[in-house]
Amino acid sequence: MRRAVASRRVFPYLAVMTVALGILAGFVVTLVDRKDFPTFGTGVWWAIVTLGTVGYGDVVPHTAWGRVLGGAVIVIGVTFIAFLTATVTSYFVAAEDEEARTRSHDEIVGGIASLVEVLASIEGRLAAIEAKLER
Repeated sequence: MRRAVASRRVFPYLAVMTVALGILAGFVVTLVDRKDFPTFGTGVWWAIVTLGTVGYGDVVPHTAWGRVLGGAVIVIGVTFIAFLTATVTSYFVAAEDEEARTRSHDEIVGGIASLVEVLASIEGRLAAIEAKLER
């Protein structure tokens, strides 16, 4: 996790973890609440919908352990969505900062070039004045 944050590759890591948790939660809910989740596909559907905080309500757990698992999946889903949103936002902010730094750098370089031109012009005029004064 630290390497993912340090290398700014958190988004793929969180996306993979969300999918893995959806599959794991789907599997566990089929074990815990066999009546409401008769197939693995139904369990994964419920887990993904719950992780995404949509919660259609077409399939819901009715056992106590199924509801405990559902609560945990909801909390994890909200947390992961918050992390994903923060990650994408930080990418946009970093891109804007980089663009501003590049723009500032280009403006500084352009300003220096203009300053060099003005100084060269002043130097030429001073040389002309000195030549006239020497005569």
